[in-house]
Amino acid sequence: MSPESAAAVGQTFRDAVGREPEGVFSAPGRVNLIGEHTDHNEGHVLPFAIDRRCRVAAGRRTDDVVTVRSAQQPGDTVTTTLDALATARGWSAYALGTLWALREAGLPGAGWDLVVAGDVPLGAGLSSSAALECAVALAVSEISDAALDRHTLARAGRRAENDVVGAPVGIMDQAASLLCREGGALLLDCRTLHSEDVALGLEAAGLETLVVDTGVRHDLADGGYADRRAACVAAAEALGVSALRDATPEMLARLDGTLRQRARHVVTEEGRVHRVVALLRAGDPAAVGPELTASHASLRDDFEVSVPALDAVVETALAHGALGARLVGGGFGGSVLVLAPGDAVGEITGAVARRAAADGHPEPVARTVHPAGGARREDP
Repeated sequence: MSPESAAAVGQTFRDAVGREPEGVFSAPGRVNLIGEHTDHNEGHVLPFAIDRRCRVAAGRRTDDVVTVRSAQQPGDTVTTTLDALATARGWSAYALGTLWALREAGLPGAGWDLVVAGDVPLGAGLSSSAALECAVALAVSEISDAALDRHTLARAGRRAENDVVGAPVGIMDQAASLLCREGGALLLDCRTLHSEDVALGLEAAGLETLVVDTGVRHDLADGGYADRRAACVAAAEALGVSALRDATPEMLARLDGTLRQRARHVVTEEGRVHRVVALLRAGDPAAVGPELTASHASLRDDFEVSVPALDAVVETALAHGALGARLVGGGFGGSVLVLAPGDAVGEITGAVARRAAADGHPEPVARTVHPAGGARREDP
């Protein structure tokens, strides 16, 4: 039995808490096909959930105590109270911060026992944090019979990251983890939260999505991400728009230097999102590749969130049969998404590993991922 399975997480709960969990819930990580750093500019994104998940076994308590345990690290238990949820630090802040945000939104109730485990790689740009937040949010909502809609749960996860963890992220990761459907991507308007399902059609076209984890770790609570977000706000103010989503390519000439670069990435990326959606709806997923590569160039040159290990993966993948490749996630490390014919995946994987060794970069880990469904109850 896998330690991340619903049965294993439920058994850990029984062993640690001494009673049955009231439910086991899971939520997936995500890959953003296109639309990087458009979410916090109120633009559009096109993520899909992946077949890697975080699972949470949950049960209510009769006091105001909350415990969070890791099924994969048996001694890693955090105990706090409802009044202290917002002071959480470390890995437990994602779970406890979500509880705090739900209580701020009016969710009643006493304490909780939570046991968590998952196989979404940490720090790899695949939103392991959002998977944890969304699994906790769905568990607490359903067990409490709160009937909160999934948009409300997504907002709670984002507020946990913004106000408790201290990472100024947008809503994309949580929305993808909660709303995506099997086999498709989610076209999400990050201003209105209106969403549409977009069929990917990868399997029928003989294509695979490969996520290459460079092993270079990043922390979105550090200054780099916040600096980029602040620049976007400043650029929008200089252009007289409420967010860069409303800016046009013609308006960029009114900006100078770094602000023009940051805004140019957002404006051109917004255009790429809509072109990719059109290609997918026309049944031509292979034509998406060049748009991915253009996105990486923009993230590297205008938004300046790439690092040499990411660039090396993109260059090497393209040289060995990939149709397109780009960094995913906030940047400064993490993973590269590669779109490739299925028969090229082995060659790409080997070439990327050889390039990393030659450049002195960490050994990369390549994984094929498949579009998966969103958060769900998963009792064993």
